[in-house]
Amino acid sequence: MLELLFIIGFFVMLLVTGVSLLGILAAMVVATVVMFVGGLFALTLKLLPWLLLAVAAVWVIRAINAPKAARYERNDRWRY
Repeated sequence: MLELLFIIGFFVMLLVTGVSLLGILAAMVVATVVMFVGGLFALTLKLLPWLLLAVAAVWVIRAINAPKAARYERNDRWRY
């Protein structure tokens, strides 16, 4: 809701200061893109602990379920 109020206020202030309608539309597109990118960045920071927890959980599960190589199947022998 605040984003909508910001856009309406932005539009009105540009209109009051005498900017052309094309300039207002261009400024609104730029402001919308900047707000979208900023929102995605904020969402990423907000979800970062959960993303790190998911990565750690997958890492631990893969480490536990990793197939154990038998002594005769190891690949550390010399090959000619």
